[in-house]
Amino acid sequence: MVRRVKVEVTSKKTGLSSLEPIDTTPFRRTASPAFIWLTVSLVWLFSLLPWRVWQPAPDLLLLVIAYWCMNEPRRIGMGTAFVFGLLMDVHDGGLLGVHALTYTLAAYGTLVLSRRLQRFNSVVQCLHILPVFVIAKSASRLIEAWLAGEWLGWGWLWSAFLMALLWPLVDVLLQMPQRRLVEGDGGPV
Repeated sequence: MVRRVKVEVTSKKTGLSSLEPIDTTPFRRTASPAFIWLTVSLVWLFSLLPWRVWQPAPDLLLLVIAYWCMNEPRRIGMGTAFVFGLLMDVHDGGLLGVHALTYTLAAYGTLVLSRRLQRFNSVVQCLHILPVFVIAKSASRLIEAWLAGEWLGWGWLWSAFLMALLWPLVDVLLQMPQRRLVEGDGGPV
């Protein structure tokens, strides 16, 4: 009789209530300010290369700024997005404020959705961030079309889709240096 009670107790422990996550460490750690500014600065320098002339090319600087706005809103915000947008406008030699508007709108949308986005994994986050990128890009394209007097086409929409598709990759790359090694994780010997 005693043995049967022990079996029932162990069977209750193997139910769904006894399941634990594989990784019990905190999912995200606070990033160091040096790492954040290093990544933003390196992506900004990479964005100065001429590959951005291709209209469907993803705006990697906008992607990284939106990512840090979601994860570190106290360090990267709309002011940073506006300044880097102005720097891109000066570099491109186009209308002053177009990139600044795009970056600021994307930062605002990301900041508004940040609490919701942090509850999901990066694949679901890319579905939520896609409308933010589309709205931010469309606002600047509408202003450019109005000032130019003609519609410039829909090629810019590919850029927003590519940025949303790159969101999980950016999440992995920017979180990789911050993950802790757990004891017995098989790290370097």
